[in-house]
Amino acid sequence: AAMASDGRVRINRASVSQLEQLPGVGPVLADRIASYRDENGPFATVEDLLDVPGIGEAKLAGLRDSVAIP
Repeated sequence: AAMASDGRVRINRASVSQLEQLPGVGPVLADRIASYRDENGPFATVEDLLDVPGIGEAKLAGLRDSVAIP
């Protein structure tokens, strides 16, 4: 499932539209996350989101409590 039982979004399974539900993530950034995942494989840690263009430390801090890896 793309949603964890606690309501967090599983970034390795979520669709672009589900990624857009994350705080501060719009269509462009959601597409970048999905494209990065498709090209590089699943995210191993939440910090791997820093490798996605448009995600910096501040954006990551806003996402940290909303995303799940497994």
